[in-house]
Amino acid sequence: MTIALFIRSIEADMQPVLSRLERLLTDKGVTVCRVADNRLPADPVDFILSIGGDGTLLSAAHLAADRHIPVVGVNFGHLGFLTTAGRDDVDTLVSDLLAGRYSIEERTMLQTDCARLQANGQRLPLALNEATLHRMDNVSLLSTELYVDGQFVSLYAGDGVIIATPTGSTAYSLSCGGPILTPNSGCFVITPIAAHSLSLRPIIVPDGAVITLRPCTRGEAVALALDSTTYEIASGDALTLRRAAITLPLVRLNNQHFFSALHEKLAL
Repeated sequence: MTIALFIRSIEADMQPVLSRLERLLTDKGVTVCRVADNRLPADPVDFILSIGGDGTLLSAAHLAADRHIPVVGVNFGHLGFLTTAGRDDVDTLVSDLLAGRYSIEERTMLQTDCARLQANGQRLPLALNEATLHRMDNVSLLSTELYVDGQFVSLYAGDGVIIATPTGSTAYSLSCGGPILTPNSGCFVITPIAAHSLSLRPIIVPDGAVITLRPCTRGEAVALALDSTTYEIASGDALTLRRAAITLPLVRLNNQHFFSALHEKLAL
């Protein structure tokens, strides 16, 4: 078995726990490699252990999805909603993982296409949490046309719009008043950011729908964020969003469930 440890940065207090984690794995005959430069080894990898918080796991997801490698989140950060173990749980993590006491949740990912960027040879990455259109600091108002399966829905005027997967429903969308979706709900949630009209509310659509966003400003650029990576797009660019063909296999250890995570992380 080969396990890759994905680490974006190592703080001084992380090193003893990391060393213990590596020793526990190698003592069980596991081949361990550290990954810090967004490149996985060419040889087969059985699991990726994301060492950090949810931001680190989002980066690991982009590495894992194409090869459909299960990801295990080990929380060295703060909230760590997507993670499945903490720094004090490495003994249990190793024993459960090697004994097969875990389940895998196939998490929906979001594909975003922009014809102008594609014509310039730029391919946008998949998103695990959300795609967000947001006004730039020099723009006072962003108006965004929303279409679902070609049908006009509304003109969203405000700071922007979030298209969140079920995984991302507990992230930025939630802080903007969006609902919580279970991981297997088969939906996307469209959440306005600081809408200028009280009639603009979050909308849930099936994840088989094709969503089109067209931002409109006075010739100014617009920010498009796909998880933690931001791109600059032009006013009038049409963005097409749909469920990606691939999913991310996210590992949950024995007896861990979505609702228990809600109680623990969000104190519901």
